[in-house]
Amino acid sequence: MKNYLQLTRHTGNNSLFLAVEMSLISTLRGSPFHIHAEGLRGTGKTTIMRSVKMMLPKITRIKGCLYNCDPADPHCPQHKHMTPEEIASLGTEEIPVPFLEISHSAKIGTVAGTIDLSKLTNPNQPEAALLPGIIPQAHRGIIFIDEINRLADTSPEITDVLLDAMGTKPGRVQIEETGLPVVEVPVSASVWAASNPDEEPGPLAEIRRQLSDRFDLVIPIGRPSTAEEVVDILETNETTQQQNDRELSPQERSRLEQLKNNLESIAHQDELKMPEYLTNFLANLYINYNLESLRALEAIRQAALLHAALRKRNQIMISDIITVLPLALYHRVSSATLTEIMNTVNSNKMIGSSDKKNEPALRLPRLFQQKPAQSQPDDTPPQRARSLRDLPEDELIKKEKQ
Repeated sequence: MKNYLQLTRHTGNNSLFLAVEMSLISTLRGSPFHIHAEGLRGTGKTTIMRSVKMMLPKITRIKGCLYNCDPADPHCPQHKHMTPEEIASLGTEEIPVPFLEISHSAKIGTVAGTIDLSKLTNPNQPEAALLPGIIPQAHRGIIFIDEINRLADTSPEITDVLLDAMGTKPGRVQIEETGLPVVEVPVSASVWAASNPDEEPGPLAEIRRQLSDRFDLVIPIGRPSTAEEVVDILETNETTQQQNDRELSPQERSRLEQLKNNLESIAHQDELKMPEYLTNFLANLYINYNLESLRALEAIRQAALLHAALRKRNQIMISDIITVLPLALYHRVSSATLTEIMNTVNSNKMIGSSDKKNEPALRLPRLFQQKPAQSQPDDTPPQRARSLRDLPEDELIKKEKQ
Protein backbone atom coordinates (compact mmCIF):
# COMPACT_ATOMS: atom_id res chain seq x y z
CA MET A 1 0.00 0.00 0.00
CA LYS A 2 1.29 3.47 -0.91
CA ASN A 3 2.25 5.86 1.84
CA TYR A 4 -0.35 8.64 2.10
CA LEU A 5 2.36 11.26 2.58
CA GLN A 6 4.34 10.10 -0.47
CA LEU A 7 1.48 10.54 -2.90
CA THR A 8 1.97 13.45 -5.28
CA ARG A 9 -0.38 16.37 -4.76
CA HIS A 10 -1.26 18.53 -7.75
CA THR A 11 -4.02 20.88 -8.87
CA GLY A 12 -6.17 17.97 -10.06
CA ASN A 13 -6.28 16.05 -6.76
CA ASN A 14 -5.66 18.61 -3.99
CA SER A 15 -9.36 18.81 -3.19
CA LEU A 16 -9.54 15.05 -2.58
CA PHE A 17 -6.71 15.14 -0.02
CA LEU A 18 -8.59 17.94 1.72
CA ALA A 19 -11.89 16.04 1.59
CA VAL A 20 -10.55 12.77 3.03
CA GLU A 21 -8.92 14.57 5.95
CA MET A 22 -12.10 16.54 6.69
CA SER A 23 -14.18 13.37 6.50
CA LEU A 24 -11.82 11.50 8.82
CA ILE A 25 -12.02 14.30 11.40
CA SER A 26 -15.82 14.30 11.18
CA THR A 27 -15.93 10.50 11.49
CA LEU A 28 -13.85 10.63 14.67
CA ARG A 29 -16.31 13.19 16.02
CA GLY A 30 -19.15 10.74 15.46
CA SER A 31 -20.69 12.62 12.54
CA PRO A 32 -20.53 10.86 9.15
CA PHE A 33 -19.29 12.92 6.20
CA HIS A 34 -19.81 11.28 2.81
CA ILE A 35 -17.47 12.02 -0.12
CA HIS A 36 -17.42 10.87 -3.75
CA ALA A 37 -14.44 11.27 -6.10
CA GLU A 38 -15.25 11.41 -9.82
CA GLY A 39 -12.57 11.27 -12.48
CA LEU A 40 -10.97 9.41 -15.36
CA ARG A 41 -9.35 6.03 -14.72
CA GLY A 42 -5.75 6.18 -13.57
CA THR A 43 -6.05 9.53 -11.79
CA GLY A 44 -5.41 8.04 -8.34
CA LYS A 45 -8.86 8.35 -6.74
CA THR A 46 -8.87 4.88 -5.20
CA THR A 47 -5.18 5.01 -4.29
CA ILE A 48 -5.61 8.20 -2.26
CA MET A 49 -8.68 6.94 -0.42
CA ARG A 50 -7.24 3.51 0.41
CA SER A 51 -3.92 4.97 1.56
CA VAL A 52 -5.72 6.61 4.48
CA LYS A 53 -5.89 3.17 6.13
CA MET A 54 -2.23 3.58 7.07
CA MET A 55 -2.95 6.46 9.45
CA LEU A 56 -6.26 5.53 11.04
CA PRO A 57 -6.26 6.08 14.82
CA LYS A 58 -7.76 3.62 17.28
CA ILE A 59 -11.19 3.58 18.85
CA THR A 60 -12.34 1.82 22.02
CA ARG A 61 -15.18 -0.69 21.77
CA ILE A 62 -16.82 -3.29 23.99
CA LYS A 63 -14.61 -6.33 23.79
CA GLY A 64 -15.54 -8.61 20.91
CA CYS A 65 -18.47 -6.48 19.70
CA LEU A 66 -18.77 -6.79 15.92
CA TYR A 67 -20.96 -3.68 15.88
CA ASN A 68 -18.11 -1.61 17.44
CA CYS A 69 -20.24 -0.50 20.38
CA ASP A 70 -18.85 2.50 22.22
CA PRO A 71 -18.75 1.44 25.90
CA ALA A 72 -20.24 4.82 26.82
CA ASP A 73 -23.01 4.58 24.22
CA PRO A 74 -23.83 0.95 23.32
CA HIS A 75 -26.22 0.58 20.39
CA CYS A 76 -26.22 -3.04 19.20
CA PRO A 77 -28.98 -5.58 20.01
CA GLN A 78 -26.74 -7.40 22.46
CA HIS A 79 -25.40 -4.48 24.49
CA LYS A 80 -27.80 -1.53 24.23
CA HIS A 81 -29.92 -2.61 27.21
CA MET A 82 -26.99 -3.45 29.49
CA THR A 83 -26.14 -1.38 32.53
CA PRO A 84 -22.74 0.37 32.79
CA GLU A 85 -21.72 -2.22 35.37
CA GLU A 86 -22.57 -5.11 33.04
CA ILE A 87 -20.66 -3.48 30.20
CA ALA A 88 -17.65 -2.86 32.44
CA SER A 89 -17.60 -6.56 33.31
CA LEU A 90 -17.28 -7.44 29.61
CA GLY A 91 -14.14 -5.34 29.21
CA THR A 92 -12.99 -3.15 26.33
CA GLU A 93 -10.44 -3.30 23.54
CA GLU A 94 -8.85 -0.89 21.08
CA ILE A 95 -9.09 -1.41 17.32
CA PRO A 96 -8.19 0.79 14.33
CA VAL A 97 -11.02 2.90 12.94
CA PRO A 98 -12.91 0.43 10.68
CA PHE A 99 -12.25 0.79 6.95
CA LEU A 100 -14.38 -1.74 5.06
CA GLU A 101 -15.13 -2.08 1.36
CA ILE A 102 -18.27 -3.08 -0.51
CA SER A 103 -17.38 -4.93 -3.71
CA HIS A 104 -19.51 -5.43 -6.80
CA SER A 105 -19.85 -9.10 -6.01
CA ALA A 106 -21.29 -8.40 -2.55
CA LYS A 107 -24.71 -9.81 -1.69
CA ILE A 108 -27.38 -8.05 0.33
CA GLY A 109 -26.69 -10.35 3.28
CA THR A 110 -22.98 -9.54 3.39
CA VAL A 111 -23.73 -5.82 3.22
CA ALA A 112 -26.60 -5.59 5.74
CA GLY A 113 -26.42 -8.83 7.73
CA THR A 114 -27.40 -12.46 7.59
CA ILE A 115 -27.60 -15.67 9.65
CA ASP A 116 -24.40 -16.50 11.49
CA LEU A 117 -23.59 -19.91 10.01
CA SER A 118 -20.82 -20.61 12.54
CA LYS A 119 -23.38 -20.55 15.36
CA LEU A 120 -26.03 -22.35 13.39
CA THR A 121 -23.70 -25.27 12.64
CA ASN A 122 -22.22 -25.49 16.13
CA PRO A 123 -22.81 -29.18 17.04
CA ASN A 124 -22.78 -28.51 20.78
CA GLN A 125 -25.16 -25.58 20.89
CA PRO A 126 -26.67 -24.70 17.50
CA GLU A 127 -28.62 -21.45 17.40
CA ALA A 128 -30.02 -19.11 14.77
CA ALA A 129 -28.29 -15.78 15.27
CA LEU A 130 -27.61 -12.73 13.12
CA LEU A 131 -24.17 -11.83 11.80
CA PRO A 132 -23.85 -8.09 11.07
CA GLY A 133 -22.83 -7.22 7.54
CA ILE A 134 -20.28 -4.72 6.25
CA ILE A 135 -22.34 -1.60 7.02
CA PRO A 136 -23.11 -2.31 10.71
CA GLN A 137 -19.53 -3.56 11.18
CA ALA A 138 -18.25 -0.21 9.84
CA HIS A 139 -19.95 1.73 12.65
CA ARG A 140 -17.68 4.59 13.81
CA GLY A 141 -15.59 4.11 10.69
CA ILE A 142 -15.48 4.32 6.90
CA ILE A 143 -17.08 2.35 4.06
CA PHE A 144 -15.33 2.53 0.69
CA ILE A 145 -17.04 1.70 -2.63
CA ASP A 146 -15.07 1.73 -5.86
CA GLU A 147 -16.99 2.35 -9.10
CA ILE A 148 -20.14 3.19 -7.19
CA ASN A 149 -21.94 4.10 -10.42
CA ARG A 150 -21.68 0.47 -11.54
CA LEU A 151 -22.89 -0.79 -8.15
CA ALA A 152 -25.89 1.55 -8.27
CA ASP A 153 -26.74 0.29 -11.75
CA THR A 154 -26.45 -3.45 -11.08
CA SER A 155 -27.39 -3.77 -7.38
CA PRO A 156 -30.53 -1.77 -6.59
CA GLU A 157 -31.08 -3.68 -3.32
CA ILE A 158 -27.65 -2.73 -1.99
CA THR A 159 -28.25 0.84 -3.15
CA ASP A 160 -31.45 0.94 -1.10
CA VAL A 161 -29.50 -0.18 1.98
CA LEU A 162 -26.95 2.58 1.35
CA LEU A 163 -29.74 5.14 1.08
CA ASP A 164 -30.92 4.20 4.58
CA ALA A 165 -27.40 4.20 5.97
CA MET A 166 -26.63 7.64 4.47
CA GLY A 167 -30.07 9.24 4.71
CA THR A 168 -29.62 10.66 8.21
CA LYS A 169 -26.66 11.19 10.50
CA PRO A 170 -26.43 8.68 12.02
CA GLY A 171 -28.13 6.40 9.52
CA ARG A 172 -29.59 2.97 10.07
CA VAL A 173 -29.53 -0.53 8.65
CA GLN A 174 -32.28 -3.12 8.85
CA ILE A 175 -31.34 -6.81 9.02
CA GLU A 176 -34.01 -9.26 7.91
CA GLU A 177 -33.85 -13.04 7.86
CA THR A 178 -36.70 -15.52 7.63
CA GLY A 179 -37.62 -16.92 11.03
CA LEU A 180 -35.78 -14.23 12.98
CA PRO A 181 -37.10 -10.91 14.25
CA VAL A 182 -36.24 -7.84 12.17
CA VAL A 183 -33.32 -5.95 13.69
CA GLU A 184 -32.80 -2.23 13.09
CA VAL A 185 -29.38 -0.88 14.05
CA PRO A 186 -28.17 2.75 14.00
CA VAL A 187 -25.01 3.20 11.94
CA SER A 188 -22.60 6.11 12.04
CA ALA A 189 -20.20 5.50 9.16
CA SER A 190 -18.79 7.80 6.49
CA VAL A 191 -19.19 6.50 2.95
CA TRP A 192 -16.32 7.16 0.53
CA ALA A 193 -16.78 6.34 -3.13
CA ALA A 194 -15.00 6.64 -6.45
CA SER A 195 -16.23 6.42 -10.02
CA ASN A 196 -15.43 7.27 -13.63
CA PRO A 197 -18.43 9.18 -15.03
CA ASP A 198 -17.18 8.81 -18.62
CA GLU A 199 -17.48 5.02 -18.58
CA GLU A 200 -20.60 2.88 -18.58
CA PRO A 201 -23.10 3.21 -17.06
CA GLY A 202 -22.35 6.95 -16.70
CA PRO A 203 -22.39 9.49 -13.86
CA LEU A 204 -23.96 8.44 -10.57
CA ALA A 205 -26.24 11.51 -10.65
CA GLU A 206 -27.90 10.12 -13.79
CA ILE A 207 -28.17 6.52 -12.52
CA ARG A 208 -29.45 7.04 -8.98
CA ARG A 209 -29.98 10.70 -8.20
CA GLN A 210 -31.09 9.97 -4.64
CA LEU A 211 -27.81 8.25 -3.87
CA SER A 212 -25.78 11.02 -5.49
CA ASP A 213 -27.49 13.61 -3.29
CA ARG A 214 -26.56 11.64 -0.18
CA PHE A 215 -22.90 12.56 -0.73
CA ASP A 216 -21.94 15.76 1.05
CA LEU A 217 -19.16 16.52 -1.41
CA VAL A 218 -18.35 15.33 -4.90
CA ILE A 219 -14.74 15.94 -5.88
CA PRO A 220 -13.90 16.05 -9.59
CA ILE A 221 -10.39 14.68 -10.07
CA GLY A 222 -8.26 16.20 -12.82
CA ARG A 223 -5.03 15.23 -14.52
CA PRO A 224 -1.65 16.66 -13.51
CA SER A 225 -1.14 19.99 -15.25
CA THR A 226 2.65 20.12 -15.51
CA ALA A 227 5.41 17.77 -16.69
CA GLU A 228 7.11 18.14 -13.30
CA GLU A 229 4.05 16.71 -11.55
CA VAL A 230 3.98 13.74 -13.92
CA VAL A 231 7.68 13.04 -13.31
CA ASP A 232 7.08 13.22 -9.55
CA ILE A 233 4.22 10.71 -9.80
CA LEU A 234 6.29 8.29 -11.91
CA GLU A 235 9.25 8.49 -9.53
CA THR A 236 7.00 7.96 -6.52
CA ASN A 237 5.39 4.92 -8.16
CA GLU A 238 8.79 3.43 -8.97
CA THR A 239 10.04 4.00 -5.43
CA THR A 240 6.87 2.52 -3.94
CA GLN A 241 7.12 -0.63 -6.08
CA GLN A 242 10.68 -1.15 -4.89
CA GLN A 243 9.66 -0.68 -1.26
CA ASN A 244 6.53 -2.81 -1.21
CA ASP A 245 8.29 -5.65 0.58
CA ARG A 246 9.77 -3.60 3.41
CA GLU A 247 8.40 -1.88 6.47
CA LEU A 248 8.11 1.90 6.63
CA SER A 249 11.28 3.67 7.66
CA PRO A 250 11.38 5.34 11.09
CA GLN A 251 11.14 8.75 9.40
CA GLU A 252 8.09 7.72 7.34
CA ARG A 253 6.41 6.17 10.34
CA SER A 254 7.10 9.30 12.40
CA ARG A 255 5.56 11.60 9.80
CA LEU A 256 2.47 9.39 9.50
CA GLU A 257 2.12 9.26 13.27
CA GLN A 258 2.41 13.03 13.46
CA LEU A 259 -0.34 13.53 10.88
CA LYS A 260 -2.53 10.94 12.61
CA ASN A 261 -2.10 12.66 15.98
CA ASN A 262 -2.81 16.05 14.43
CA LEU A 263 -6.09 14.91 12.87
CA GLU A 264 -7.09 13.12 16.07
CA SER A 265 -6.31 16.24 18.10
CA ILE A 266 -8.48 18.40 15.83
CA ALA A 267 -11.30 15.85 16.07
CA HIS A 268 -11.32 16.09 19.87
CA GLN A 269 -11.40 19.88 20.00
CA ASP A 270 -14.66 21.65 20.70
CA GLU A 271 -16.64 22.08 17.50
CA LEU A 272 -16.96 25.60 16.13
CA LYS A 273 -20.36 27.20 15.70
CA MET A 274 -21.69 28.72 12.51
CA PRO A 275 -22.25 32.48 13.04
CA GLU A 276 -25.75 33.76 12.35
CA TYR A 277 -24.64 36.01 9.51
CA LEU A 278 -23.15 33.02 7.67
CA THR A 279 -26.31 31.01 8.23
CA ASN A 280 -28.18 33.91 6.62
CA PHE A 281 -25.72 33.77 3.73
CA LEU A 282 -26.55 30.10 3.14
CA ALA A 283 -30.28 30.76 3.42
CA ASN A 284 -30.10 33.50 0.80
CA LEU A 285 -28.04 31.26 -1.45
CA TYR A 286 -30.73 28.59 -1.21
CA ILE A 287 -33.53 31.04 -2.04
CA ASN A 288 -31.78 33.08 -4.75
CA TYR A 289 -30.65 30.04 -6.70
CA ASN A 290 -33.62 27.78 -6.06
CA LEU A 291 -31.41 24.98 -4.76
CA GLU A 292 -33.34 21.74 -4.81
CA SER A 293 -31.92 19.96 -1.77
CA LEU A 294 -31.51 21.25 1.76
CA ARG A 295 -28.80 18.63 2.07
CA ALA A 296 -26.68 21.01 0.01
CA LEU A 297 -26.80 23.63 2.79
CA GLU A 298 -26.12 21.04 5.48
CA ALA A 299 -23.13 19.77 3.48
CA ILE A 300 -21.75 23.30 2.95
CA ARG A 301 -22.16 24.08 6.63
CA GLN A 302 -20.50 20.87 7.85
CA ALA A 303 -17.68 21.12 5.31
CA ALA A 304 -16.99 24.77 6.17
CA LEU A 305 -16.77 23.94 9.88
CA LEU A 306 -14.37 21.09 9.12
CA HIS A 307 -12.29 23.26 6.79
CA ALA A 308 -11.87 25.90 9.47
CA ALA A 309 -10.95 23.25 12.04
CA LEU A 310 -8.38 21.72 9.70
CA ARG A 311 -6.89 25.19 9.20
CA LYS A 312 -6.80 25.53 13.01
CA ARG A 313 -8.94 28.63 13.07
CA ASN A 314 -11.07 29.63 16.02
CA GLN A 315 -13.85 31.10 13.90
CA ILE A 316 -15.71 30.30 10.67
CA MET A 317 -15.17 32.66 7.75
CA ILE A 318 -16.99 33.24 4.49
CA SER A 319 -13.85 32.01 2.72
CA ASP A 320 -14.34 28.58 4.35
CA ILE A 321 -17.79 28.41 2.78
CA ILE A 322 -16.63 29.53 -0.65
CA THR A 323 -13.77 27.01 -0.65
CA VAL A 324 -16.15 24.05 -0.20
CA LEU A 325 -19.07 25.53 -2.12
CA PRO A 326 -18.18 24.03 -5.55
CA LEU A 327 -17.65 20.58 -4.05
CA ALA A 328 -21.05 20.62 -2.32
CA LEU A 329 -22.93 21.88 -5.38
CA TYR A 330 -21.06 20.09 -8.18
CA HIS A 331 -23.55 17.19 -8.26
CA ARG A 332 -26.61 19.21 -7.29
CA VAL A 333 -26.75 22.03 -9.85
CA SER A 334 -25.78 22.47 -13.48
CA SER A 335 -22.32 23.66 -14.42
CA ALA A 336 -23.79 26.96 -15.64
CA THR A 337 -25.57 27.58 -12.34
CA LEU A 338 -22.46 26.74 -10.35
CA THR A 339 -20.40 29.14 -12.45
CA GLU A 340 -23.00 31.87 -11.96
CA ILE A 341 -23.06 31.35 -8.20
CA MET A 342 -19.28 31.57 -7.92
CA ASN A 343 -19.00 34.57 -10.22
CA THR A 344 -21.80 36.43 -8.45
CA VAL A 345 -20.35 35.82 -5.01
CA ASN A 346 -16.90 36.95 -6.14
CA SER A 347 -18.18 39.98 -8.03
CA ASN A 348 -19.98 41.17 -4.92
CA LYS A 349 -16.67 41.03 -3.04
CA MET A 350 -18.15 39.20 -0.13
CA ILE A 351 -14.83 37.99 1.22
CA GLY A 352 -13.02 39.96 3.86
CA SER A 353 -9.35 40.77 3.51
CA SER A 354 -8.21 39.15 6.76
CA ASP A 355 -7.76 35.65 5.32
CA LYS A 356 -6.78 36.17 1.70
CA LYS A 357 -3.12 35.25 2.11
CA ASN A 358 -3.89 31.73 3.28
CA GLU A 359 -6.74 30.90 0.93
CA PRO A 360 -6.73 29.74 -2.70
CA ALA A 361 -8.20 31.98 -5.37
CA LEU A 362 -11.94 31.76 -4.89
CA ARG A 363 -13.03 31.29 -8.47
CA LEU A 364 -14.50 28.30 -10.25
CA PRO A 365 -11.61 25.86 -10.80
CA ARG A 366 -10.92 24.69 -14.33
CA LEU A 367 -11.82 21.11 -13.52
CA PHE A 368 -15.35 22.04 -12.59
CA GLN A 369 -15.86 23.31 -16.12
CA GLN A 370 -14.72 20.11 -17.84
CA LYS A 371 -18.03 18.28 -17.58
CA PRO A 372 -21.42 19.77 -16.67
CA ALA A 373 -23.21 18.22 -13.71
CA GLN A 374 -26.27 16.26 -14.80
CA SER A 375 -28.24 16.24 -11.59
CA GLN A 376 -30.43 19.28 -12.04
CA PRO A 377 -31.81 20.39 -15.43
CA ASP A 378 -32.31 24.08 -16.07
CA ASP A 379 -35.54 23.75 -18.06
CA THR A 380 -37.23 26.46 -16.02
CA PRO A 381 -34.83 29.15 -14.83
CA PRO A 382 -35.45 29.89 -11.17
CA GLN A 383 -36.44 33.35 -10.10
CA ARG A 384 -33.43 35.08 -8.66
CA ALA A 385 -32.64 38.44 -7.22
CA ARG A 386 -30.77 40.77 -9.59
CA SER A 387 -27.68 40.28 -7.44
CA LEU A 388 -26.71 39.11 -3.99
CA ARG A 389 -27.14 42.60 -2.57
CA ASP A 390 -29.87 41.30 -0.29
CA LEU A 391 -27.14 39.30 1.44
CA PRO A 392 -25.58 41.02 4.46
CA GLU A 393 -22.45 42.06 2.53
CA ASP A 394 -21.47 44.94 4.80
CA GLU A 395 -21.91 42.76 7.84
CA LEU A 396 -19.86 39.95 6.29
CA ILE A 397 -16.90 42.20 5.56
CA LYS A 398 -17.16 43.99 8.87
CA LYS A 399 -17.24 40.78 10.91
CA GLU A 400 -14.33 39.18 9.05
CA LYS A 401 -12.15 42.23 9.54
CA GLN A 402 -12.66 42.12 13.31
